Amino acid sequence: MQIDEVDQRIIALLVADARASYADIGAKVSLSAPAVKRRVDRLRSAGVIRGFTAVVDPAAVGWNTEAFVELFCTGRTTPAQIAVATRRHPEVVGSYTVSGEADALVHLRAADIGHLEQALERLRAEPFVTSTRSMIVLSRLVESPTVVPAPTPG
Repeated sequence: MQIDEVDQRIIALLVADARASYADIGAKVSLSAPAVKRRVDRLRSAGVIRGFTAVVDPAAVGWNTEAFVELFCTGRTTPAQIAVATRRHPEVVGSYTVSGEADALVHLRAADIGHLEQALERLRAEPFVTSTRSMIVLSRLVESPTVVPAPTPG
């Protein structure tokens, strides 16, 4: 699918405020509201825009502790097995296969250190996990909901 500069601007505006009206977006990209809607519908159909969501501040709901955990797994553990297992844990924000020594990196959020410890114990109990290495987040420095690519010269 071709994504032009106007599509990229629409995506950036939706990332900044998914509740913006088509008319508001249209005014910023010099299109009518129906034209913006057609473009958004096309981007959704193509899977470029996968959905719209509310971004919740974890601290506002009491989940103040955050960590990244390296998982070390048995030799034949597949990414699919890791995905299925980590989805079972409500504290898991994301899980990723990675290069380097670890097999996967898991992002956790918890209410406090005790809750984080419980989540880690449950994660370590997965049958394929041989060991973990944890890093607790002290402060967030940069956070972006997504990256919108720069226009391709052409």
